[in-house]
Parts: sequence; structure tokens; C-alpha cells
Amino acid sequence: MSFPIVIHHNPDCGTSRNVLGIIRAAGYAPVVIDYLTTGWTRPQLLGLFAAANLTPPEALRVSKSPAEALGLTAPDVTDDQLLAAMIAHPILVNRPIVCTPKGVRLCRPSEAVLDLLDQMPPGPLSREDGGLIIDAKGNRLV
Repeated sequence: MSFPIVIHHNPDCGTSRNVLGIIRAAGYAPVVIDYLTTGWTRPQLLGLFAAANLTPPEALRVSKSPAEALGLTAPDVTDDQLLAAMIAHPILVNRPIVCTPKGVRLCRPSEAVLDLLDQMPPGPLSREDGGLIIDAKGNRLV
């Protein structure tokens, strides 16, 4: 397809796997970046966060990450400190982040990716918790 999609993906994350599944079900062959393997650069994070209208604290993954143990949830932690920690520990960036011609978004919950697609996947389609997001007739429910 001529509609390019990039997903910054964590294969161990159910939401990330579900978003990738939605993209593929819609007929796209996205570029999949396993950011736990490739890591992040400061310019890359700054660009993604600016495009998604996120601040480093908003993009910080706190649950199931070392954020608290590293002291990153304290109110006096700076954006520069968060960015440095995210580069050192890629798991600290919440996921998945999806980039399409329609924009960039942290796709949590997974149905947020639907706003970034040019065409919808066929239904029925459910999110990772089993909730239906597209019915059997192809109607978006959320």
C-alpha cells in the first residue's frame, strides 16, 4: 500500500501486539521497529513526542517498568533526565507509538490506531481485553 505506517513496537506487550494486528488486518504492511532491540536516540524521541503532542512524563511507562525504582516518578525529575533514562532503558517509553500520514500517536488504548488509518480493517475486531471495537458489519464501535 502507498499509505506508509511505522509502529514502534514491543512484541512482549499485548496492546502493542493488538495494534500491530489491527494495522495488518486493515491491509497494511507496516515498518515494525522493535525499539527494545534498536533503542532510541534523543532526536528520535524528541521528534516523536513533538509529533504526538506528548511530554516525556506523559510518554513514561511507569507500570511494568523500572521507572519508580530509578526514581523517575519524583516531581523534581526533569525532561532531560527522563529522556536520558529512556535512552538508557528503552522499556521506559510507553508503547506502541504509531506514525502515519494522518499523524503520530501513542496508541493506548489500541483502538486509538483507527484514527491514524486510511481504511478500516474488516470486522469483527476486538481489542486485547476482548472488547469489540469493530462489529461484523465493519462499523466502528469505539
